[in-house]
Amino acid sequence: MQADKSLFFTSTILMIVGVVFSLSLSVFAVLLFNYTEYHFFIRQFGVVFVGIFVMWAISLLNPDKALFWIGFGLFFSCFIAMSVMYVLPASMVTEAGGARRWIRLPGFSLAPVEFFKIGFVYFLAWSFSRKIDDSKKTILAEVKILFPYFIVFIIIVYLIAVLQNDLGQVVVLGATLICMAYFAGASLRIFSIILTIAIGVFTVIIVTSDHRIARLKSWWGSVQDFMMTFMPEAMAQALRVDNAPEPYQVMHSLNAIRHGEFWGEGLGAGIIKLGFLSEVHTDFVLAGIAEEAGFAGIFCVVMLFSWLIYRIFLISSRSENKVFHLFSLGIGMLISLSFIINSYGISSIIPIKGIAVPFLSYGGSQILASCIAIGMILMISKRANI
Repeated sequence: MQADKSLFFTSTILMIVGVVFSLSLSVFAVLLFNYTEYHFFIRQFGVVFVGIFVMWAISLLNPDKALFWIGFGLFFSCFIAMSVMYVLPASMVTEAGGARRWIRLPGFSLAPVEFFKIGFVYFLAWSFSRKIDDSKKTILAEVKILFPYFIVFIIIVYLIAVLQNDLGQVVVLGATLICMAYFAGASLRIFSIILTIAIGVFTVIIVTSDHRIARLKSWWGSVQDFMMTFMPEAMAQALRVDNAPEPYQVMHSLNAIRHGEFWGEGLGAGIIKLGFLSEVHTDFVLAGIAEEAGFAGIFCVVMLFSWLIYRIFLISSRSENKVFHLFSLGIGMLISLSFIINSYGISSIIPIKGIAVPFLSYGGSQILASCIAIGMILMISKRANI
C-alpha cells in the first residue's frame, strides 16, 4: 500500500509558505544583526529541503519495525540531551532569557524538546497499548496504572517548564497525554481526575513565577473589559486589574491583523515587521501573514492545517494496530494544539505561550521535528485502511 500523498503534499505546501514568508517577514532581523538579505530565506529553504527528503525517506520504511526504533531513539536521546544541557559548557549551549534551550552543533543549533515531543508521544502510545484497555476497573486500579506516567510527566515538567522556562510546551504535552490516555481506554472519571491534577500543577507553576504572573496580568488587563460583561458585578470587581503592563507584542500583533483587512497589503508590503514585532517570522508568523495576505491568506492557511489534521486523525481512526492509532492521535494533538495556542495567543484570546507554528515558523528544529513526525504518520498510513 502507498503512503498518504495528500498528507505529504499538504505538509510540503505549508513549508513552502513558511519559506516565502521567512524572506518577506525577516527584514528587521536582517538589518538588526547585519545579515545578508537572504540569510533567513536560505537557511529556511535548506532546512525545508532536507525536511522534505527526511519525511519522504521515513515514509518508505516498514512501520512494524522502524517506528519502534525511531520513536524510542528520539525519546531517550532527547531526554538525555535535555537532562545534561545545564552541565554543558556555555560554548555548547544557546541561552534565551536565562534558559538553555538549544545545543550548538557545527553550523546550527538544535532544540531537543522539539524532537522529544515526538518520542514522548510514541512512548505513551507504546506503553498505553500494553497497560490500558477498555475493561472496567476501579478508580484505585486505574490510578495505579497511571501513577508511573504521572511521575514521568513531573520530571518532564521540571526539565522543560522549570529548567527551560517553557510552560507552553508542557501545556501541549500535558493535554496530549490526557487525550491519549482517554482514547487508550481510561475512564471518564480518571480523565477528570487527571485533568484536575494537571490544572493544579499548571496553577502552581504560574503562581510561583513572577514573570508568568506579570504576563497573565498583562493579558487579562487587555481583555478584562470584554470578559467582565459576562460576569456578576461582584466577581468582575474582584478580578479587575488596574495599571496592568501593556501587552506590547499582542497589541502590535492585533494591529497587523487589523491592518491586513481582507486581501492584505501584499507580499513584502507589511509594516509590522519593521521593528514593531522584530521576530515576526518566528512565533508571530501568523500575524505577519494576516497583514500581508489578509483574511484570505489566513483562511487558506487554516484550511491547509485543517486538512492536514483531518488526514492525520483519519489515519489514526483507520489504524487497527493500537500503537499506530494512539501515536497518530498524539501527533495530531501536538500539531493542532500548537497551532491553536499560537493563533489564540497572537489574537489575545489566551496569553502568549511562545509556541511556534508547525511548518510555518522560522526554525530548523521545529521544521525537522515536524517532518519526522509526518514521515512516521506516512509510514503508518501504509497500514491504514484509507
